[in-house]
Amino acid sequence: MARFIFITGGVVSSLGKGLMAASLAALLQARGYRVRIRKFDPYLYVDPGTMSPYQHGEVYVTDDGAETDLDLGHYERFTGVAARQSDNVTSGRIYRDIIAKERRGDYLGATVQVVPHVTDAIKAFARAETDDLDFVLCEIGGTVGDIESLPFIEAIRQLRNEEGRENTLSVHVTLVPYIAAAGELKTKPTQHSVRELASLGVQPDVLLCRCEKPLPEGERAKIAQFCNVRKEAVIPALDADSIYSVPVQYHGEGLDSEVLRAFGIHDAPEPDLTAWYDIMDRKQHPEGEVTIGVVGKYVSLPDAYKSLNEALVHGGMANRVKVNIRWLDAEMFEKGDDLAAELEPMHGILVPGGFGERGSEGKIESVRFAREQGVPFFGICLGMQMACIEGARNTSGIEDASSTEFGPTGEPVVGLITEWMSDEGLQKRGANTDLGGTMRLGAYEAKLSPNSHVATIYGANEISERHRHRYEVNGAYRENLEKGGLVFSGMSPDGMLPEIVERPDHPWFIGVQFHPELKSKPFDPHPLFKGFIEAAVKKSRLV
Repeated sequence: MARFIFITGGVVSSLGKGLMAASLAALLQARGYRVRIRKFDPYLYVDPGTMSPYQHGEVYVTDDGAETDLDLGHYERFTGVAARQSDNVTSGRIYRDIIAKERRGDYLGATVQVVPHVTDAIKAFARAETDDLDFVLCEIGGTVGDIESLPFIEAIRQLRNEEGRENTLSVHVTLVPYIAAAGELKTKPTQHSVRELASLGVQPDVLLCRCEKPLPEGERAKIAQFCNVRKEAVIPALDADSIYSVPVQYHGEGLDSEVLRAFGIHDAPEPDLTAWYDIMDRKQHPEGEVTIGVVGKYVSLPDAYKSLNEALVHGGMANRVKVNIRWLDAEMFEKGDDLAAELEPMHGILVPGGFGERGSEGKIESVRFAREQGVPFFGICLGMQMACIEGARNTSGIEDASSTEFGPTGEPVVGLITEWMSDEGLQKRGANTDLGGTMRLGAYEAKLSPNSHVATIYGANEISERHRHRYEVNGAYRENLEKGGLVFSGMSPDGMLPEIVERPDHPWFIGVQFHPELKSKPFDPHPLFKGFIEAAVKKSRLV
């Protein structure tokens, strides 16, 4: 029978509940337990797929095609457990399903209410597909006191009663701010937050206290006294030099031991943290460094490229180098900024995914620079499409090459995908369909050319990678593009959809239609990022 750990946050947002959940799950996993983490988002969207990255950060995509919260990326990177559609639920999805049932008459005329109908739906999501697990960690988005989160807190209260206190645990992440003028850490915000949560019927068992200064024993005892928890259950959580230091740091503070004690588990094996110590060593003791220029659209908000950022770090770990990321706004290359001055110091250039025309010409120019100057280039999703348009214009003689995403064009090198095969059969989309959930989403297989660069990198001729896009490179232009030196080295199994392009005459030039960053992990870096950073290291030694 699975035990449930409910994780809430108080005082302010952005305290790192997702990272805390991932770290605790990693520690339990290191002790030999089977874990899964779920995110309950109180907001009214069905999923974050249609939201601007400036609002929500990146959209993380699972193998089964769910568009989810970016915290699921943390969960996967820290545990290696592939997330599923059932691991992220929003208020919008719950209300949509309940209203659909009501319209069908499923409730037989009963009054449909938050309690029990909404809370029952939340509990059902928490319990789904848990038979083979030891621990299920459920992170509640937002902050205690938000009106949107009330049904989720009530569902937790009910679950604790129904599952039994011996099978459930509440962890509350809170803030202990340092007031410089007084020279003190202040515990009152934590006290108020715990009181707010307790007033809703949920008494936390463990408090994780985020603070920028060490938490004195006296203040720790004060929090325990006023918040009705054991002193040992007040866990200090200071800022770490790297997110990959957090599991070891929390273990040192006794988080996993206190959680197991609260469940009455006293014979758990000690955690095997060998892999985490190795990751920390590679991160903290690099043998060199490289600079990667990421030419994108949402560069003012790094969370928009969270998985990409981490995958580059993983590539650095694999090569024992520090990766310095320069976030470059593609639009500045359209406004007359000196492209060469910005890109010449780079040891590698990466153009990531995105949507819309803004910044596209700047991305195309950065591809051209990388191709002409022999700088390692990596294009992801839209980045691959920009590489194909650049190649069409400048090496294949198709001057008007463009994408139909940017408007009508006589040379649609990139166009709207209208049909593709999935596990469910033939999928069809039109230009006027809803935006939400209508892309090619999730894991799809691809076949690689046997003697290609990517086949060597992967060490395989068949791969599976995650997609999130509406537009595809037009296969009708393949012959012309290959004459210009841009080889189609990866295709869908039916040979219809281009998945990977590369330039054999270039030191390292690869574009992929999928998002390899979504599958990279610190202890298992994605081979493409490992290879890209390796190429950047070679470039750094030449300049």
